[in-house]
Amino acid sequence: MLDAKIPSGPLETKWTEYKGHCKLVNPANKRKLEVIVVGTGLAGASAAATLGELGYKVKAFCFQDSPRRAHSIAAQGGINAAKNYQNDGDSVFRLFYDTIKGGDYRAREANVHRLAEVSGNIIDQCVAQGVPFAREYGGLLSNRSFGGTQVQRTFYAAGQTGQQLLIGAYQALERQVALGNVTMYSRHEMLEVVKIDGKARGIIARDLVKGTLERHFGHAVLLCTGGYGNVFYLSTNAMGSNVTAAWKAHKQGAAFANPCFTQIHPTCIPVSGDHQSKLTLMSESLRNDGRIWVPKKKGETRKATDIPEEERDYYLERRYPAFGNLVPRDVASRAAKERCDEGYGVGTSKQAVYLDFADAIVRYGKIEAGKEGKQNLSMDEIIVMGKEVVKEKYGNLFDMYEKITGENPYEVPMRIYPAVHYTMGGLWVDYELQTTVPGLYALGEANFSDHGANRLGASALMQGLADGYFVIPYTLGNNLAEEIYNKAIETSHPAFEATEKEVASRIEKLMSINGKQSVESFHKRLGKIMWEKCGMARNKEGLQQAIREIQELKKEFWSDVRIPGSVDEMNPELDKANRVADFLELGELMCQDAYNRNESCGGHFREDFQTPDGEALRDDNNYMYVAAWEYKGEHEWTLHKEPLEYDVVKPTQRSYK
Repeated sequence: MLDAKIPSGPLETKWTEYKGHCKLVNPANKRKLEVIVVGTGLAGASAAATLGELGYKVKAFCFQDSPRRAHSIAAQGGINAAKNYQNDGDSVFRLFYDTIKGGDYRAREANVHRLAEVSGNIIDQCVAQGVPFAREYGGLLSNRSFGGTQVQRTFYAAGQTGQQLLIGAYQALERQVALGNVTMYSRHEMLEVVKIDGKARGIIARDLVKGTLERHFGHAVLLCTGGYGNVFYLSTNAMGSNVTAAWKAHKQGAAFANPCFTQIHPTCIPVSGDHQSKLTLMSESLRNDGRIWVPKKKGETRKATDIPEEERDYYLERRYPAFGNLVPRDVASRAAKERCDEGYGVGTSKQAVYLDFADAIVRYGKIEAGKEGKQNLSMDEIIVMGKEVVKEKYGNLFDMYEKITGENPYEVPMRIYPAVHYTMGGLWVDYELQTTVPGLYALGEANFSDHGANRLGASALMQGLADGYFVIPYTLGNNLAEEIYNKAIETSHPAFEATEKEVASRIEKLMSINGKQSVESFHKRLGKIMWEKCGMARNKEGLQQAIREIQELKKEFWSDVRIPGSVDEMNPELDKANRVADFLELGELMCQDAYNRNESCGGHFREDFQTPDGEALRDDNNYMYVAAWEYKGEHEWTLHKEPLEYDVVKPTQRSYK
């Protein structure tokens, strides 16, 4: 079932060889081929813009009112690329190696190497689009570091890199809309894939304003719909982020890979109470200059600024001296949890650690004073100058923190705690980004391919744009070359009719339940089960309990959920109910996958598999594979294994010490 279609030959020439030999579609034939792109974040907008530029007839769907509202705008810290502008030892191989190691040796070598190869092109593309990357005084693009690396390869635009990159892709997309190459369907949500003779041939979408169902044909369907972190209810994801498109594809035969690989981000504003429906991320870029610490005394009640230096435990610097505060996210998250669980947490909840900029402010102040030739300045004057530098680098993040917490992070340390962020699992795809359903592709966070068991910071933007701008134009063309003789299928085809009926019937069933409990209450309960039993730490008993509890919750949902309003109108509660129904099924599979993987790796930390000093304990002999699950029926999946073979990188126990 799983054919990864990895080209033969040496790793460093696979992508070049593929591009040199793949089939092409001539410009006249491209105009006859229709492509559906679902989702218009970085992966979707870049793919739709590029395919439109090439001449394909593209239909792009987003459930927001504009592609500019895609969750990609929330990415703050930066985008990786192997440019080696700092001359600090970076290279394509180094980026490839760091990504494989950061993912705890659970990613496919060929895909990751291709990602590293095209990374430099992304920066050139975005600069040409006018993305305002930060620059050094002389005009050169600036870089900073992110977790899991010892070089500076992250390009950034203050603390709003995702937004600026998305505006670049959006401009390119809107140009194609204006030229008539792309038709934009906003406020439309894909609710099903239409298959004809085993191939994806279109989608059923719901107009979220009118409430009507629509049929759309495509010679190929591209899912660029992001991740499924909202299965945990509380996450850093936008409230609308969901798994529906990917899950519908899964139930139509697309294998779902590594669903238990979810990322906990170490740098989030802590939960403040049950009223919360979303968590806010503080960019990992803050770990460049901020130092993470907890008091050395348990149950400390003094203010952070009153605790002297010798009574502070900079635990990441202590435990991981080689990388310090820039260890990968999974390592930093587990370390914070361990300190809080041991009683060293801070804040009213005691579920937080400090992220402190005092040292950085003084350091930058002294540098500025030196630049200006000012000597014998007082510490207060140095601090004023240092704050200006920090403000320039991170100002919007500091403002956001102050708005949410009421505390000034220039004066007192930030309080942070890990939270659900990114999902490394997703639809299984081959080297061409095609799922196990022919004609159906998955790009960006919607697929599983590039990050293994843990994503390094600043690699999400890199993957989304790599897939959209530089990979799919070749791989899609290679397959669409066979489609030039096939005319567009009318949406009156029986397969479209039958699929639309199924969607309508599911919606009617949801509306007819007429129970007593809100959709939100079910989502909250699911999130609690997932966080407690399949979150930062998992164990065998907890996962067994979670599977049973989710099955019961699903039964309760389908018998007692209440959805006000009607079908044929704008009904956000109905939209949410559809998404939560899918989350309930996904949650069960995630727990099943976590239960099945008897090892710890990356973001998947099984408490029953750890080293004596609390690090993840992999089992390469038994679990060096991609777990690709095939849907068989309610509560039933078949596991297919894609062995991971490492020809260039030799897996070792990860160490950042």
